[in-house]
Amino acid sequence: ALPYQDLTLMDACSRAGIPYIDTANYEHPDTAKFEYKLQWAKDGEFKAANTMALLGSGFDPGVTNVFCAYAQQNLFDEIGEIDILDCNAGDHGYPFATNFNPEINLREVSAKGRYWERGEWKETEPMEIMFKWNYPKVGVKDSYLLYHEELESLVKNIKGLKRIRFFMTFGQSYLTHMKCLENVGMLRIDEVEHNGVKIIPIQFLKTLLPDPASLGPRTKGKTNIGCVIRGLKDGKERQVYIYNICDHEACYAETGAQAVSYTTGVPAMIGSMMVAKGIWSGKGVFNMENFDAKPFMDELNKQGLPWEIIEMKPGERYEV
Repeated sequence: ALPYQDLTLMDACSRAGIPYIDTANYEHPDTAKFEYKLQWAKDGEFKAANTMALLGSGFDPGVTNVFCAYAQQNLFDEIGEIDILDCNAGDHGYPFATNFNPEINLREVSAKGRYWERGEWKETEPMEIMFKWNYPKVGVKDSYLLYHEELESLVKNIKGLKRIRFFMTFGQSYLTHMKCLENVGMLRIDEVEHNGVKIIPIQFLKTLLPDPASLGPRTKGKTNIGCVIRGLKDGKERQVYIYNICDHEACYAETGAQAVSYTTGVPAMIGSMMVAKGIWSGKGVFNMENFDAKPFMDELNKQGLPWEIIEMKPGERYEV
C-alpha cells in the first residue's frame, strides 16, 4: 500500500521466489490514475518463480472483491449488477483531515469518476453522480460515484456482469474544503518553485494536515462497507446486500487504531493467512476474487470483521 511505489518490492518477491501481497494497486506519481496493468504484466515472472502475487488484500479492494466472489460462487447463477458502497461515518473533530494517506485520498476523490456498463467504461466529472443511501446502523448519507481499482478486476472475473459502480460517502464540509484546496492549486502533483525550492503542493499539504495515524483516539462513529449485488438464482431475480459494520472506538480500544486502519489491516492478515497455509495457492498474479471465497469469509467472522447479508426485494433500492 505504499504510495507511488515503483514495484521494486513486487520484483524482489518474484526474484526471491516468495509470495507477494499488497492492499492497494500501483499509482503512477505523475498521473492521478491507478490501474493493475503493470502488476498483471508480471504474471509470467511469478509463474517462472513458482510463486504467487495476491493483489489488493485490504477492504476495498479486498473484502469487497471477496463479497462479490462469494455471491458468484454461492448465491447467484448469474450476476448482472454490482454497486460497491463505502461509508465512513466517523467524526474526528477536525475541520478537515483524511482518514488515510492524504496524497492518495485526495487524488482519488478529485479525479474523474468511472464505471463500467454493458461492455464499456463511462467517465463522469468528479462528484457528478450522487444519491442518498440508508446505510444499516449508520443512517442516510450522501454517496458519490468514484472510480476504484477493484472495478477493473471484477469486470474481468465476475461473469455475465452488465454494470458495476463504486460509491463513497462525503460530507459537505469535506467537499467544500477539498474544492477550495483544488482551486488554489494545493492538490497539484507537479513541481512548483517556492522561494527557490522545488516542492509538490499536495505533498506540502500532507505535511500540514493531521497525521491519519493520530485520529484513532479522536474518532467516533462507524464504517459500513459492502456490496449490493443483483442477478439471477434458479431463474428468478435476486438482490442481496453484503456488508460489514466497524466501530471506530471499538477498534481503537482493541488495537490503538481507528476503523479505517482496522478494516485494512485485518484483511491483509487474513490474505496472508490464506497464502501461508496454502488455502489459496497458485503460480502467477491473482486478485482476491480468483479464489474460493468461503475460507476468507469464515475468517472475517472470526477475526473482528463480521459480515451480514440482507435479502432485498428484486429491484429494491435503498436510495432515499
